[in-house]
Amino acid sequence: MATDLAKFAKDKGVKYFMISFTDLFGGQRAKLVPAQAIADMQKDGAGFAGFATYLDMTPAHPDMLAVPDPDSVIQLPWKPEVAWVAANCVMNGEDVAQAPRNVLRRLIDEAAKEKMYVKTGIEAEYFLLTPDGSQISDEYDTAAKPCYDQQAVMRRYDVVREICDYMLEMGWGPYQNDHEDANGQFEMNWEFDDALKTADKHSFFKFMTKSVAEKHGFRATFMPKPVEGLTGNGCHAHISVWDAPGAKAKKNVFALTKAGSGPAGELGLSQQGAHFLGGIMKHASALAAITNPTVNSYKRINAPRTMSGATWAPNTVTWTGNNRTHMVRVPGPGRFELRLPDGAVNPYLLQAIIIAAGLSGVQSKADPGKRYDIDMYAEGHKVRGAPKLPLNLLDALRIYDRDKTLKEMMGEEFSAAYIKLKTQEWNDYMSHFSQWEKDNTLDI
Repeated sequence: MATDLAKFAKDKGVKYFMISFTDLFGGQRAKLVPAQAIADMQKDGAGFAGFATYLDMTPAHPDMLAVPDPDSVIQLPWKPEVAWVAANCVMNGEDVAQAPRNVLRRLIDEAAKEKMYVKTGIEAEYFLLTPDGSQISDEYDTAAKPCYDQQAVMRRYDVVREICDYMLEMGWGPYQNDHEDANGQFEMNWEFDDALKTADKHSFFKFMTKSVAEKHGFRATFMPKPVEGLTGNGCHAHISVWDAPGAKAKKNVFALTKAGSGPAGELGLSQQGAHFLGGIMKHASALAAITNPTVNSYKRINAPRTMSGATWAPNTVTWTGNNRTHMVRVPGPGRFELRLPDGAVNPYLLQAIIIAAGLSGVQSKADPGKRYDIDMYAEGHKVRGAPKLPLNLLDALRIYDRDKTLKEMMGEEFSAAYIKLKTQEWNDYMSHFSQWEKDNTLDI
């Protein structure tokens, strides 16, 4: 039975609700609704002008209603009088097909028809910067190899501890926090869950992390490559498929009880798991348009060697066992890790594109191809025939536009809107005059 938000407010002392949705560019949009008005809002939704956000709409479109999903409600641990609730976008009584959460919900239903229930865990990396975003917040965080630096993580203990305390309080099952591979960079992990729940938590995590950082006088950023020369922000996804949703799940259908045959079976992936992986590999270059959605994203996946000695990001479509130099890593039986996504990825579109590509692979019995068990950073030049990932956002959008199967899986209306608005963003970027151009061509 769905949560009664008015009763929730009365029981929890909530005075306001943030009715929130995420647009095509990953922007989190919300209205602050008094608890006294939430009963009507739960039924009818809060009105928004879609054109005012990054959705492919015009000022002439009617109101877009954000109808809260009461099962997603979270009381803000740092401001208990406010509750956040994810919403589904509706217009003229029908779901807005291009709205990211609706795209994901539809694909979850498509997978359920195949008796496939995708569960994921994500690793959302972020930097703590000064408020103006110009430099790392910790002036003493200067080590060449800062990963797991215990002094550095303890200098930001107050921020990390507060976020982790809140995740514990919300029952997310956080299990580790660390200083990551770049100076000023952190990662916090919590338990995997059904795709929609993971997407909602991911969305809320970004909001929470930014809010807590601001409270402490810092700026948290999930930008893919915020500091030149340092490792970028990834958002790795760990993927498995189960026989039922939520607590009803009993069997991981990707898992083999003992090693099987073939390059995937040897690592403990079932035939269905191999086909799902095959879909990811088949559509990988097109995936990048969604998993790496900004101009800056391609400074991470096509980066030269960083100060720490490795980018920890892929640039070629390859998969392997427990080896972090490839696009996909199979660390053990029953799951695999997609290392392509970055911090700018839309939480809902990340889950949607994983399901779309994987479901396509299962339906077509896709072969993941050759497994490479080499150090791609040192020996990648030896690989022949594996596609390179796109060099920039425009290339990624063009590849996505040519992938008719993936576009159809994601929804034609969504795909058209996404390509249109992201192409406009690219054109805006290309019209920008940079200092580099003057430095390199003024005297030509």
